[in-house]
Amino acid sequence: MSEFYQQLQGRRLTTAEIVYHMPDHPGLLQEFLWQTLDQAPDFPRIRRFLDYWRREIDAVIHSVSVSYVGTVAPARIRVAQDFSRLQ
Repeated sequence: MSEFYQQLQGRRLTTAEIVYHMPDHPGLLQEFLWQTLDQAPDFPRIRRFLDYWRREIDAVIHSVSVSYVGTVAPARIRVAQDFSRLQ
């Protein structure tokens, strides 16, 4: 199934930001970003992934943030007005 067809079916580009730590280093937080096409508001793919993580991966999840694109729309292009160079 093509990505465009999936978007027409209600799936949207969704990003999950997972902050976690390893059991032997609880003071060191790390971040994992994952993007997929998923369906709001239940996010079944992300839920399955998090269930898998909790079952199979030793890392302990600290927090999860989910964001998604609301609607299918044509690409937007903005032309930069100012350019600078740092030296």
